[in-house]
Order: sequence, then structure tokens, then C-alpha cells
Amino acid sequence: MIRHKVAPLLAAMAIAAVGLGQAGRLSAQTPPNERDLRIYAGLHAAAAIGDVAEIERLLANGERPNIQDSNSRTPLHVAVYRKHHAAARALLRLGANPNALDAQRYDVVTIAAVQNDIEMLTTLLEGGANAGNVTTPTDATALIAAAHLGHVEAVRLLIVHKAPLNHVNMRGWTALHEAVVLGNGGLNHVAIVELLVKAGIDTEIADRQGATALSYARQRKYGDIVKILAPVRGRKT
Repeated sequence: MIRHKVAPLLAAMAIAAVGLGQAGRLSAQTPPNERDLRIYAGLHAAAAIGDVAEIERLLANGERPNIQDSNSRTPLHVAVYRKHHAAARALLRLGANPNALDAQRYDVVTIAAVQNDIEMLTTLLEGGANAGNVTTPTDATALIAAAHLGHVEAVRLLIVHKAPLNHVNMRGWTALHEAVVLGNGGLNHVAIVELLVKAGIDTEIADRQGATALSYARQRKYGDIVKILAPVRGRKT
């Protein structure tokens, strides 16, 4: 009898360990490196240094706003990676596509969310970027990335902009799973769980191992998160 109870627990812990090992996938983001910055010309070069006047001049002279570099980064990607807010606003105003993906399938919203750059994230979302883009090598969203990393204000902002709460990534995890499985049970991740639950996320979604966020929280003895999730389940049964 004990064996039957332990086996699913070990399986769930194993998949969580894999998830933790793969947490570095967020580092699959590839910002411009030193070589890229040396060889950039035109709009990419202007975006890299945040030169708004040059951006405006180049676009007025016919430069394409969504030209891509060797890694499929647009000038807007570059401005966001480099945290040049004014440059990003200029590019958006002058025709940059806020939903373009680079070679690793990152959009600018996910990049800003991972960097916890709230000013940039606000600019992008108000400039036409879609909070629901499916991005990253794991078919995630900006909300999933922000929940994973414990970026409370980014999660709050994405919820306001109608990010899909119940999107499931390749591991079968929602933002709620990621906040629990890849979080540390601390104040930020507790706050994110609370935000997601209040927004109406489906707490009963199970991953490929049949585990819900609540079951993971119990395994890890994340008492504050269990206190949030358990009453929700009780109301549904």
C-alpha cells in the first residue's frame, strides 16, 4: 500500500527535478553579444545604443523597421534587451512589430518580463504587443516566465492585459505550476499564486504526471501556498 502511494510522489518529484534542471531554458534568450554590437549597422546599431534621433532619421529615409539580424532579432528586440525605453517607444511609434519572434522564439514581452523591466513591459503592452503570445522553446508565455521567476509586478501587469491564465507549456505546466514547482515558496511566489487564483486560473489543471499545483505545494511543504490553493479546491468539490 505504501509503495503505491510513494511511486506517484517519486515520479512527480522526478519531473519537478527535471523542470528545475531545465529552468535554465530561460537563459536560452540570446541578447546581442559583443560581436553583434560591433558589427551592427543602421537601425540595429541605433537601437543598441538607444539613439532615438538616429532611429527616427533612418526610418524616415526608408529603413525597414522590422529588419532582422543573424539571430532574427529586430531592432525592437535589441532595444528591449538593452533596456532602451525611449528607443523602444520610437520604434513602436514608427512601425516596429511588437509580436515578432527571434530565432529562439522570444518576443519582446517575454524578454521584458524575464528582465523584470516593468517600464518596458508597460510600453510594449500599451504599444500593441500581445500578452498571449506563445513563445520560448517550451511553448510558454510571458506570464509563465514571470511566474517562474517570481516577478510579481510583471505577473500583475500581464494579468491586467489579459494574458491567458490557463495556457499549458510543453511540460503540461501553467503559470501556477511554474510558480510552485520552480518557485521557492517565498513571499514573491506566494503573492503570484494569490494573484493567479484571484484572476481565475484553473487550479485543477494537472500536468503530464497527473499533479496539480496544490499537490506540488504539499510535497514541498509550502504551507502559505497550500492555504491559498486548498480552499479553492474545497469550493469546487
